[in-house]
Amino acid sequence: MSTLTPRQRLSRLDVKASPYLYIAPFFILFALVGLFPLLYTFVVSLYDWHLLKGQGDFVGLGNFTAVLQDRFFWNSLFNTFSIFLLSAIPQLLAAVIIAAVLDANIRAKTFWRMAVLLPYVVTPVAVSIIFSNLFGDDYGLVNNLLQNFGLDPVAWHRETFASHFAIATMVNWRWTGYNALILLAAMQAVPRELHESAAIDGAGAVRRFVSITIPSIRPTMIFVIITATIGGLQIFAEPRLFDPATAGGVGGSHRQFQTTVLYLWEMAFFRQNFGEAAAIAWLLFIIIIVIGLINFMLTRRIATGDSAKSRRALPWVRRRHEQVEQTVTTPGTISEDVKL
Repeated sequence: MSTLTPRQRLSRLDVKASPYLYIAPFFILFALVGLFPLLYTFVVSLYDWHLLKGQGDFVGLGNFTAVLQDRFFWNSLFNTFSIFLLSAIPQLLAAVIIAAVLDANIRAKTFWRMAVLLPYVVTPVAVSIIFSNLFGDDYGLVNNLLQNFGLDPVAWHRETFASHFAIATMVNWRWTGYNALILLAAMQAVPRELHESAAIDGAGAVRRFVSITIPSIRPTMIFVIITATIGGLQIFAEPRLFDPATAGGVGGSHRQFQTTVLYLWEMAFFRQNFGEAAAIAWLLFIIIIVIGLINFMLTRRIATGDSAKSRRALPWVRRRHEQVEQTVTTPGTISEDVKL
């Protein structure tokens, strides 16, 4: 039995331990800036915690009960989901269409890809100032256009649905191009021979896109939907900056577009109640987790069903899968169709 030298022991230890050392910085940073604040926020939510006076009496779940009984919390939740639906659904549909156009054989591809990312580069403050002027109640460009067509002006800052639509437009303008580039990267990874086989069998561009591209980018679609859900339910900058200075900065004069994060900000720094603000943060965290899981399960089921249907219905997809499976199971034997 040979004895390992110190150098060999060190080499073996390096092979076993180095992977954990490489990934350790991420987990350390996550524990410091992610996990610890999350747990500490839950501790704060259990106390009567004042912004200036600090920790008070232990109240248990009393802060959660007080928040759930506050009509302003439910109003902010309604506004959040309304703005989220008005922004997320059109945003994802537009991102898929833009990604498909950029994936096609068009001129100046690099220019157009950079162009769709420009709104994401612009700061939220600048975006809010521009769109606040566009959707101004008295002097906005949109109302001027409506009046030119003989329509009545819209009170974008005072009406609930109108304000939600204006804020959702800001969100869509800023994030659609970003999501489109993520989907474009996934589309470019789809094997081109699948599209070529489908085109030879007579499938049109729309048919190929629905039956090949969409099922193939399923993981990326799930990622984009989940991230859009998280961002949409945490919206803060757009409604905060869209609010006129005369309204107090709480989401309109009647809180008609006050989101949950904006309500949390008001509770923490206006009312100076850190305990209830922490409870709001945890309730929003739970809601985001639940909505994210529902999105994941629905998207996965829909995409899996579409992929199975397309394999059964389209002979060129089924034939391609059979060729790939044959190539994997019998190495070294590649059919002439696969070679072509």
